[in-house]
Amino acid sequence: MQPSPAVPAATPTHCPYCALQCGMGLTRGAGGVEVVERPEFPVNGGALCGKGRTAPEVLSSRVRLTEPLVRSHATGGLVPATWEEALDRVADGLARTRAAHGADACAVFGGGGLTNEKAYALGKFARVVLGTSQIDYNGRFCMSSAAAAGQRAFGLDRGLPFPLADVARTGCVILVGSNLAETMPPALRYLTEMKAGGGTLIVVDPRRTRTAEQADLHLAPRPGTDLALALGLLHLVVAEGRVDEAYVAERTTGFAQARAAAMAHWPEHVERITGVPVPRLREAVRRFCAAEHAMVLTARGPEQQAKGTDTVAAWINLCLATGRPGRPLSGYGCLTGQGNGQGGREHGQKADQLPGYRKLTDPAARAHVAGVWGVDPETLPGPGRSAYELLDALGGDVRALLLMGSNPVVSAPRAAHVEERIRSLDFLAVADVVLSETAALADVVLPVTQWAEETGTVTNLEGRVLLRRKAVDPPPGVRTDLAVLHGLAERLGHGKGFPTDPEEVFEELRRASAGGAADYAGITYGRLAEGVGEGVFWPCPDGPGRAVREAGVAGDAVREAGTAPQEVGAAEGAPREAGVAEGAPREAGVAGGVHPGTPRLFLERFATEDGRARFVPVTHREAAEEPDAEYPVLLTTGRVLAQYQSGAQTRRVAELNAAAPGPFVELHPRLAARLGVADGERVAVVSRRGRAVAPARVTSGIRPDTVFMPFHWPGEGRANTLTHPALDPVSRMPEFKVCAVRLERAQ
Repeated sequence: MQPSPAVPAATPTHCPYCALQCGMGLTRGAGGVEVVERPEFPVNGGALCGKGRTAPEVLSSRVRLTEPLVRSHATGGLVPATWEEALDRVADGLARTRAAHGADACAVFGGGGLTNEKAYALGKFARVVLGTSQIDYNGRFCMSSAAAAGQRAFGLDRGLPFPLADVARTGCVILVGSNLAETMPPALRYLTEMKAGGGTLIVVDPRRTRTAEQADLHLAPRPGTDLALALGLLHLVVAEGRVDEAYVAERTTGFAQARAAAMAHWPEHVERITGVPVPRLREAVRRFCAAEHAMVLTARGPEQQAKGTDTVAAWINLCLATGRPGRPLSGYGCLTGQGNGQGGREHGQKADQLPGYRKLTDPAARAHVAGVWGVDPETLPGPGRSAYELLDALGGDVRALLLMGSNPVVSAPRAAHVEERIRSLDFLAVADVVLSETAALADVVLPVTQWAEETGTVTNLEGRVLLRRKAVDPPPGVRTDLAVLHGLAERLGHGKGFPTDPEEVFEELRRASAGGAADYAGITYGRLAEGVGEGVFWPCPDGPGRAVREAGVAGDAVREAGTAPQEVGAAEGAPREAGVAEGAPREAGVAGGVHPGTPRLFLERFATEDGRARFVPVTHREAAEEPDAEYPVLLTTGRVLAQYQSGAQTRRVAELNAAAPGPFVELHPRLAARLGVADGERVAVVSRRGRAVAPARVTSGIRPDTVFMPFHWPGEGRANTLTHPALDPVSRMPEFKVCAVRLERAQ
């Protein structure tokens, strides 16, 4: 009897797509790279969506870039080039622009899918090598409003201040503007488990999505009115005597002003604004307040608005008034979207931040980071433009752009205008895995490695820092982003300080983040690779700090970060009784005085100067563009199950394209009847910024005054041709989620 062939060991790694960063294993078989389950990884327990299962298909040389491309002076097209020629062209384009127009004429645009090491190196490259303030990234379009609101209320922004496992054990979840069943399918199990345990799910969404169909109560507000809805719920909490007065007095400030603002939004007034009936408002408050433990989770729906920061603040106010944040199994959290949307903004590619979530305007922060980088703090530029403002400035005082891991021609608001600005640049260099719509416009395209071909860390929506391991070699002719930055820095006179080894970059990141809000100093590649690779939650200072005394003895709170001590491995374990700080790490977690990481924030104090959370008084205001006689319908946008973000990678996977082959316009039967449009017929959606055409999808699961388009496709069905670039005054988030349109039958 012949022995069975040995099955190759799977390399443990993580999915390249959303912020769950689901655990998976990769093996190389006869059919190429194959995905196997990693049931031991706690976040997804082995479950994967279609995007994760098919992710290796983008590794194929058939669909991705395998050699540098440069713009031919003779034909105007992109032609193959050597790496030396391509890097020389990029360095020359940046150097000549800087010499002619100044450092801020060169810009850098990053992405929320870059690893922590890449995001860190990109921010350092912009500020040290180019000396430019003009750097931001597409994560500005993701959860910047929630981040700003969290900073104002709690003094710290981490998407979820508790592990996802806590969601399954809470008593009520208000899910605002998230279609979790399609955007993060493996996470739906937490809501299913919560409901199976007797909990209540309340979904706020203008559409009856797959997620809303799971709800015990579905509130369908008019797009752009989430702020009024949250204020109306807080009004009822106050009016019905449901405020947790002891918690408010002990752990918060500013309630009187927030209460006064909410009292101007009485139920009948809110019903007129939102379209949500008063009885449903009352039912939502009753269910939320009746639960011993409860949470509000927001996503892009309330956040991608020109008042997104205030909208999230209103939902946080509701949580604070009912005594939820900083108590086990309760609180406010944001469902981060992009794969490294959390870590990507913590370490320096955001316009106003330095590594460790330090403020670029803080002299002490500048001095610390400059010391790590070996430069004079005075040489570091100040804050630059936010993402849309930067894209809008292209071709003006910004003449050259280095872009990594983003596709703004499809993903930016007012996309036709952004495409025009990109075309007006003197010089554009793009580093990407595939020839995206933006890369196709570049003067130089640099083919770079992707998730399975490189090692690096990412930080998921829980603040869990994870090690994504290299499983396969990239095709010949492909280099890492770190190698690209090293090559450019060397050509621009900075031969040192930009290593190509990701662990070496991470070691420097640890030093740069030390003492910051997002402190990674106690995290190493060795720790992340241990055991089943569950990761480590930040903040995690180097050494035990005051969180650890000795094994088995309760520790003090980590005052600097506004956190309570946690148990190693407690991410999936039940916390102790409400109001009791969790105990010291188990003995296994304290060997050598290692800090255990911080799965749960705020259990003893918030990260503000006085340890109290801040109520922020806010009031409803209209969207930047309300419907009128010429544009009488509201457009909202979002994702579908089988595609991801701008679709640059998922649109190259046959299985995903078969499931979601192209854009569509979702509209109510009454609206379709008025237009004389049948299901499947082409319909044009027109805004003041442009026109998009796609087949109609007629459904009663959307409000009659609203249409929906997914934003994954370029061309005539590009939803972001229509969207409004109005910006939130605090977060600078564009108003993706609401604008005025009219519908026409397409010829």
